[in-house]
Amino acid sequence: MSDPKIEAAKAHWAGRMVSNGMPLADFQDVTTQTQSWDDWCMALSNRGDVHASLGKEAEGNQNYLSAGEHYVTAAVCYHFGKFLFVNNPEQMKSAHLKAVESYSKALPWLSPPGERVTIPYGSHSLYGHLRKPDGVEKPPVVILIMGLDSAKEEMFNNESLFLNRGMATLTFDGPGQGEAEYDLPICPEYEKPVQAVIEFVHTRKELDKNRIGLWGVSMGGYYAPRAAAFCKGLKGCIALSGPFDVGLCYDSLPKLTRSCFDYRSGGSDEKNIRQIASRMSMKEVASQITCPLFIVSGALDRVIPYEHAAMLEKAAINAAEIIHLAVPDGGHVVNNRAYKYRQASADWMAQKMRS
Repeated sequence: MSDPKIEAAKAHWAGRMVSNGMPLADFQDVTTQTQSWDDWCMALSNRGDVHASLGKEAEGNQNYLSAGEHYVTAAVCYHFGKFLFVNNPEQMKSAHLKAVESYSKALPWLSPPGERVTIPYGSHSLYGHLRKPDGVEKPPVVILIMGLDSAKEEMFNNESLFLNRGMATLTFDGPGQGEAEYDLPICPEYEKPVQAVIEFVHTRKELDKNRIGLWGVSMGGYYAPRAAAFCKGLKGCIALSGPFDVGLCYDSLPKLTRSCFDYRSGGSDEKNIRQIASRMSMKEVASQITCPLFIVSGALDRVIPYEHAAMLEKAAINAAEIIHLAVPDGGHVVNNRAYKYRQASADWMAQKMRS
């Protein structure tokens, strides 16, 4: 009998993984041929190796666009091998380093190309990908904020939505995420890293520092509005399936998600972890949001109950505008019905950048 965690992957993860760039055949192969969760990371790393090999072959033939596309696919496979694999940190980090390496190889050959950037953050550095739309002088910038288990190497398709509409994208790994997760735990006061990213944008003369928007996915759907409450002058904020209060939903999180939160929180014991979760609340700060706010929720969300989106909508009393796109047949981040919100939210952000 298959591992219940593999069965959960088969039942709930296809929308996210496929809509974010994993070939459907790879997803099907891994979820049908892998019998134990202990083999999950290696199984997807092996799929990543196939795509990385195709990228190397295309690169050798000077087919650089194809090489970039293959390397992106490899990075996505490696990423989804490691994203929740906290039960084996060594194997998780090995797959993650392959994801970073593959995406870094892809960056100069993407259309439009990208640049790996280093963002000062106190005594540490955060790492991101900056991409600018073709033919747009001094474009506005959308800062893409990751969730609990997402990382910048997963965001190619989401970046394209904004790039195709004339906006630059800056996707970064913050505390507890991606490349930063090994040195920096989750930061409930996420306005701190976002402010560092905004300050970095201000150093780039080719970007319009007066037109900045935030986009956050899953836990990033808490981080983005949290940052918007403190970082003023934003053109808009998109919050996708984020918790209003992590303390309220901590006990009901799926087992793998909760294990991931515990690991990346940096908490010393259960009591300390719960204290960290309790700090992650919009209750006292939502009223400080003044920029336009676009909220997305799925009524079938098994990770973050859709009521959390309604709480944010109700509490953000000073937002210049609130749109709440609630999808009745949507799961977490509505990845199973991505077409019902992705284009609409990107169009909304483009309109806000013009206002």
